[in-house]
Amino acid sequence: MTNKDRDFLNQINAFIEENMADIDPERVPISEQLDMLRPVLQKLAMVHAMPIEEVFIKYMDLATEAALLREAKFKEDYRELLD
Repeated sequence: MTNKDRDFLNQINAFIEENMADIDPERVPISEQLDMLRPVLQKLAMVHAMPIEEVFIKYMDLATEAALLREAKFKEDYRELLD
């Protein structure tokens, strides 16, 4: 993940932490969650001259990549305990 990608992901995650911290993702429909994300997605779409759908797809790809990196680091850090 590049620094630009990390910044892109961090902007969305910061928005989520600030504006969506109180919602329960299990209870709030996905459509409502996407509506809540729209302001940051639109901002990034304008900044990067991308359609908003591509911004969302890029966010999902980067979030998945970050989760896989965290999991790999966790497994490496606790390899001896997990074996």
